[in-house]
Formats: sequence, structure tokens, C-alpha cells
Amino acid sequence: MSTPATPTSAPTAAPDSASPVRRIALTGGIASGKSTVSTRLAALGAVVVDADLLAREVVAPGTPGFADVVAEFGESVLAADGSLDRPALGAIVFADGSRRRALEAIIHPLVHAAGAALEAAAPADALVVHDIPLLAEGGRAGEFDAVVVVDVPEELQVERMVRDRGMSQDDARARLAAQASREQRLAIADVVIDNSGTREALTARVDEVFAELTRRRS
Repeated sequence: MSTPATPTSAPTAAPDSASPVRRIALTGGIASGKSTVSTRLAALGAVVVDADLLAREVVAPGTPGFADVVAEFGESVLAADGSLDRPALGAIVFADGSRRRALEAIIHPLVHAAGAALEAAAPADALVVHDIPLLAEGGRAGEFDAVVVVDVPEELQVERMVRDRGMSQDDARARLAAQASREQRLAIADVVIDNSGTREALTARVDEVFAELTRRRS
């Protein structure tokens, strides 16, 4: 495993004041605390477009996405109630990069379209935050006015997955390996939020970032 980059390897200030900021991408690796940051931004008044939530909605039973997933992976990924068996599907795609890419080819365009519809419905003066776990993997950073990365050391991610999600060390490391590296995420960051400290420190940093991005909204 490569040596993790430090948070200082990407800018920690808001984007240059010459550029208006309205469309924000928020990303971070598994167990980084990105969802906590997203929740706080929403509480502060941002319109949050949650890619994880949309990814569930676009493959709900009865949707075209659901039919495409079943056609691609077979009925072994169905739960007893007819919905997707997410642990079974996850076991397939996290163990095989080609199968993961096949799933992403189905889901990503659907999520992108759904997110665009939500953004179009947002108030004109809103700060719109797209919560996108796989932003670096999808190569979409250039679509946004600013990219905010929630950053933690990889060993802390593993510790959290083992402690909070009941994963084994091997499973946790496999999940990390299936995502972009810490260095790849930091390379696309305009703003870095360090979440290796306390919840209070995280909240203060998110409030600071929101205030600066809001100031640059127009």
C-alpha cells in the first residue's frame, strides 16, 4: 500500500474569489465521515443531492435500473422480498473489478440524471452540494465549481469499519482497495475537511467551509 498523503497535500482554503461558487461536490472514502458532513451542510441550508440515496432509489423494485441489475447479475442478487440483496451484490462487485464496473455502468447514468433533476428544482440562490462517494472514480470533478474532500488516514478508516460496521480487517481493506486512493481524492480537492479529530472540531470546520462557500456563491 502506498504511503498516505497528508491533508496538507491539497488546498484547504475555498476556491479563488474570482470564480463564483454554486455547485459543490462533496466526497470522501468509506468511513470518512462524509455523511456527517453532508448532514451538517443540509442543516446549514445547503441543498444536498445525495448520490447514495439516489443510487438506492434508481434500483428500487419496479424501476428500469432494478430490471437492468437483475438482468446483468441474475436472481441470486434478489432478497426474499424481491428487492436487491445488497450484501450479496456487494460481495460480487467488491471482489471483481469488472463486475463492479458493470454495476457502475448501470447505476451511474441513472444517478447523474436524477441528481440533475433535483438540482434544476433547487432555488436559484441555493448552494447545491452533490454528495458523491465515487467522485474521483467517475472523473466528474471538473463538472463542479468546487470539490470538498472529507479526509482521514486509511488506518482510521479501517478502524472505524471494524468497530462500527462489524467488518473484518480483510473486508475493510478490500473496501478501501475498491475505491480511489486517499492521494487520488486529495488531488481533486479544492477544500479539505480533516475528520481525524473530534466531532466538535469537525462541526466547526464544516461551518467554516459553508460560510466561505456561501460568501462565494455569487
